Amino acid sequence: MITVCQSIGGVDLLSAALHDLVKVAGMTKEKTQWKEFLEATSVLQWVLTFLFLGLSCYILIGYLMFTSLWPLSTLYFIWLVIDWQTPERGGRRTLFVRKWRVWEHFRDFFPIKLVKTAELNPNKNYILGCHPHGIMSAGAFTCFSTESCGFAETFPGVRVSLAILAGLFRIPLFREYIMSAGLSPVSKPSLAHLLSKSGKGNAVVIVIGGAAESLASSPGVNTVVVKQRKGFVRVALEYGADLVPVYSFGENELFKQVIFSEGSLSRRLQDLFKRIMGFAPCLFVGEHFAILPYRTPVTTVVGSPISVPKRVTPTDEEVDHYHRLYMEALSKLFHEHKLNADLTTEEYEVAKMNFFSRIVSF
Repeated sequence: MITVCQSIGGVDLLSAALHDLVKVAGMTKEKTQWKEFLEATSVLQWVLTFLFLGLSCYILIGYLMFTSLWPLSTLYFIWLVIDWQTPERGGRRTLFVRKWRVWEHFRDFFPIKLVKTAELNPNKNYILGCHPHGIMSAGAFTCFSTESCGFAETFPGVRVSLAILAGLFRIPLFREYIMSAGLSPVSKPSLAHLLSKSGKGNAVVIVIGGAAESLASSPGVNTVVVKQRKGFVRVALEYGADLVPVYSFGENELFKQVIFSEGSLSRRLQDLFKRIMGFAPCLFVGEHFAILPYRTPVTTVVGSPISVPKRVTPTDEEVDHYHRLYMEALSKLFHEHKLNADLTTEEYEVAKMNFFSRIVSF
């Protein structure tokens, strides 16, 4: 073969080809570095938004009141009074914001993917219970508050809303931003509107474990707080909304957290803050001791719906029955998909041992 190549000038051709290959590889590497930069930047803005944007909005509005631009703050507060109930009436979602390119870079950082296991009938309404909370619920946010994972294409005819702390919708300016992404308050009036006054094909996502579950978030551990959480089942019965279990594999791997022991002063302070504010301050760290999360895949799996009848006044027995069905479906979903969710062998063993034994009430 070497003799043949030499006879047709193959050495020169081979050298040229290798040179071009190295050049293209260099270009690909440079593009990859730029892509990684965009991904890291998109995640950084999200983390900073999560941690500081609400407080920054308060400071900005207060500052403007003492400048020549005070009329802007005054006009906004008038608008705020007029618009106060909008979050509990379906909000003001904007497809433009949900389709921002930044969310695609955000998705690719981990990456995050949405997995469908069953159809959702667009002629019904749903409550999707999402687990675990993790530190920042990156999987739930990406799959249900943006279109980067293709929820609309995956479940055609279903309009999804991620329900979060109602107090966040009282923060000036910040409320406009989160409403534009389709987020809604996790309050009874808001859920009632979405499940009864907005027609059919509505899916409300609730991170059931909330702040208590975030305090249990730790790499290699799959802890869900659901055993004593029955309010979402009662709401589902009142409005005849089917229950759908959702599990975000890898959510707890994104940050390392200092978990304080039960009864310690630090834990008591966390619990006190949680009771007062509705969320718990967590001492966490990401990759390279920074606030960026680890580049760990997150797979959000949407399970099969559990048919729920409509009951104007559901009994405790009915609530317990459908709550038990939900926990069984969640357990089944977890065990059926844990091997396909990029868990290592060690993580799989921990998950297998801890899932049901760690369904606890805080």
